[in-house]
Amino acid sequence: MRGKLRKYRSRRDFGGTTEPHGGTRTNEGNSGPRFVVQKHDASSLHYDFRLEAEGVLKSWALPKGPSIDPRDKRLAIRTEDHPLDYADFEGVIPEGEYGAGTVLVWDSGSYSPRTDGDEDAAQPLDRGRIDIWLEGHKLRGGFTLLRMSRRTEDQWLLVKTADEGADRRRKPLKKQPRSVRSGADLSTIAAHGGQQE
Repeated sequence: MRGKLRKYRSRRDFGGTTEPHGGTRTNEGNSGPRFVVQKHDASSLHYDFRLEAEGVLKSWALPKGPSIDPRDKRLAIRTEDHPLDYADFEGVIPEGEYGAGTVLVWDSGSYSPRTDGDEDAAQPLDRGRIDIWLEGHKLRGGFTLLRMSRRTEDQWLLVKTADEGADRRRKPLKKQPRSVRSGADLSTIAAHGGQQE
């Protein structure tokens, strides 16, 4: 575990940021592995897509956010593993810290792999294709993460499967901008420094 979070921890000064250090949360009692999508207003607004696997959150940055339209192929840039307790993180990362800006929990829930017996996303991650079923508040149904090339390990695509969770008309990024954790929007979290009542 410690080695998996080395990059995450090396980029942060935990005396200056309220982001979790990691190691305090497990998945005991949860029905399945978790996913979270965090809206992150940093140097540019983007969304962070995270899947629980191997005791950490495997993470991708989505410059345009997730889409529920199967015609859309959304760029997903692989980033460092995050600790499990990051799934609940909502607040303001201070100026001067890595990823400075406001973060809210845009969606969360459980996921299940759509593969032959894999327990989580770790094995298909190595192969460059992850097929999953999400059960979230805003995102539901099948999604595929596909690595674009073996030469570019960090560049992936996130695509919605054509199923009952797909919808070309509904635009959840625009119509459902608030946190599923606190009900707040980015400006409210920024104004309170991340401290929600």
